Amino acid sequence: MKASGRRKILFVITKSNWGGAQRYVYDLAKGLPAEQFEVAVALGGTGETNAPAGLLAERLKEAAVRIIFLMSFTRDVYLSREFKAFLELLRVIKQERPDILHLNSSKAGGLGALAGRIAGVRNIIFTAHGFAHNEVRPFYERALIWVASWITILLAHRVIVLSNYELRRAPVIFSRRKMTVIYNGVRMPLQLDAGERVRSAFPPGVRITGTVGELTRNKNQTALIEQAKDDPSMFVAIVGEGEEREHLEAKIKKYGLENRVKLFGFIPASEVLRGFDVFALPSLKEGLPYVLLEARAAGLPIVANRVGGVGEILNAKDMDRFSLQRMVQETMRLYR
Repeated sequence: MKASGRRKILFVITKSNWGGAQRYVYDLAKGLPAEQFEVAVALGGTGETNAPAGLLAERLKEAAVRIIFLMSFTRDVYLSREFKAFLELLRVIKQERPDILHLNSSKAGGLGALAGRIAGVRNIIFTAHGFAHNEVRPFYERALIWVASWITILLAHRVIVLSNYELRRAPVIFSRRKMTVIYNGVRMPLQLDAGERVRSAFPPGVRITGTVGELTRNKNQTALIEQAKDDPSMFVAIVGEGEEREHLEAKIKKYGLENRVKLFGFIPASEVLRGFDVFALPSLKEGLPYVLLEARAAGLPIVANRVGGVGEILNAKDMDRFSLQRMVQETMRLYR
């Protein structure tokens, strides 16, 4: 406990581009009572080597949350770079001396849990935003990821999973008592714009199928393009930015769908949901997607792959369990 009476919490996340894990860190960092917690966030760039800090860093600065930039944190795994990243993170943890170390994403979780143990942090929490060994990968990759995730769980004091689906598939041996399910939460009621930016990009009166998410293989936006190719009446709005953009652009051009399938880049979901007639989530892997919570709260018809916690959102009788206030309160209980 610090002399001020506030507990010091250090969040760590691998990438600072805007996605579900980044929004989770932002919501907690901003939502924790200032009279109880002193908050800092250590984060990497947008994924590539020498990449600058992304939108998460900008939003944290606007919220007056202190950030620490981790130069060595990148998306891809290289042993020499991981050792450098570990030493950098260990140095930061020793300098910060947090009461609570809250780790997010697989790389930050593994390196951070080990560094936290070495530095003597007494409360290490790891949030698993979807276990990567459940992805479609070669068997040897999934086995290695499973072992790495298991070690992370062993080193952490408590582990948060975002759904009962993930709890059942967690790589646990003699450590299930560490696991706690805490759903992501959104602010209720939602404040939604009219969605004219989407509507105005298509002919009047057409039925628009929309999706929001980072442009990655796991989000599987290509499935909507393939569906539009076979359905001349289908109009698709893809909102988001990411590494798959060029691939999606090439596929749209190949099929001649420029007038019916459009990429809008990054726009907050609140500004586009009312521009959709149907919300689609074709993801191959999910934790507990914020945008699906928002689409459900907005009353949109939903077509989604039941992966991760998607089924738990779709089957919920009401949205009370998915409130931001409840998420913050339940997480704070683990900080004691």
